[in-house]
Amino acid sequence: MGEVTGQAFMQIENIDGGVDGLQFTRMTLGMDVETRVNIDDVTAGEIDGGVDFAAQQVALGHIARNDGKQFNGRTYSAGDTVHFEAFKPYIELAEDPAEGKLSGFRMGFGQARGSVSSLTSSFSGDIGLKLDDGSGTIYDATLMDQNAQPTRRRASHIGIVDPAAAPADCTSGAATNCAPLTRLQSLIVGQEGTDGVTDFTNDFFIGFQREDVNWQSPDGANVISAEQGVFINLPTSMTVDMDQLITQGVQRLQTHRNDMGKQLF
Repeated sequence: MGEVTGQAFMQIENIDGGVDGLQFTRMTLGMDVETRVNIDDVTAGEIDGGVDFAAQQVALGHIARNDGKQFNGRTYSAGDTVHFEAFKPYIELAEDPAEGKLSGFRMGFGQARGSVSSLTSSFSGDIGLKLDDGSGTIYDATLMDQNAQPTRRRASHIGIVDPAAAPADCTSGAATNCAPLTRLQSLIVGQEGTDGVTDFTNDFFIGFQREDVNWQSPDGANVISAEQGVFINLPTSMTVDMDQLITQGVQRLQTHRNDMGKQLF
């Protein structure tokens, strides 16, 4: 074996957590995945009379509806499968060495890009969406509850919360800068690239925390603070018009061979 070189199927690395005092162990698989997956129902973190994440008809990847559609820098014909691309999947553990207990663990990808569709009723984490108020002013989307209060735990709505914008109001029939998460039926995971091409992101993950944990990006460039419970970090390159989100929503991409339009099935 002395003359053999190559890359291991699994890479294990220990990472110092810095000021938190936590120790991290990341196990990365040297594999690439292109997939299209449909899941009927997902529920995670059901405790204390609520659910951290609840969604129906979750899908990774989709099917192009029309000829000439461009996704991920490629051009597709109607009926072509547009895969969700996930490279170097990993599992990471966060341990408190003082107590000898697991503070949390997460699953993610070194690189990820593609569509995520769902009918989400409860979301804990962060959605990196941008919203246009109609005048060309762009805001970072804020997750909120039904009373328009910002929250990253068990959010049911999304909108604009900013002193420079009109106050958010989630009241049915009079909504302003607020829409139910169920209106956001498909997102493109990734980060904004050049010429309209969505680049890969390394910050797409789902974490399960016993306490608040600061997770580092696989490349070490970012630190993402995840709160206790289930936490989903969903980066997207999309910018959506706020009025459209309130009145029409973001239509679901085709995720089944028999296209049912705006219906799930």
